[in-house]
Amino acid sequence: QVQLVESGGGLVQAGGSLRLSCTPSGDIFRIIRINVMGWYRQAPGKRRELVASITRGGSTNYVDSVKGRFTISRDNAKNTVYLQMDALTPEDTAVYYCNAESGTGSERYWGQGTQITVSA
Repeated sequence: QVQLVESGGGLVQAGGSLRLSCTPSGDIFRIIRINVMGWYRQAPGKRRELVASITRGGSTNYVDSVKGRFTISRDNAKNTVYLQMDALTPEDTAVYYCNAESGTGSERYWGQGTQITVSA
């Protein structure tokens, strides 16, 4: 099986920065099938939303609210995805979940979630 190991969550003040990372661990046969990796977030009382995603080829997608502030990147050699978060606001407060999906969409993995709290 595949586990997504997340790191980088925490508490910051508005205007600050955080960097999240997510690295798959486990079955290499399944890990190498991963194409899209990204980050979702879920704030209290709200549904989980896609924040940013990136394909193995480098195509990116961002939710409008983070464009210009967040940057997603990946290291294909390590199958690791990063999310650089700058100019954070209290509205970014949420649990952030790493996500990975195979090219066919038949395999999908989730991280355990990491709390991001931005104080005013």
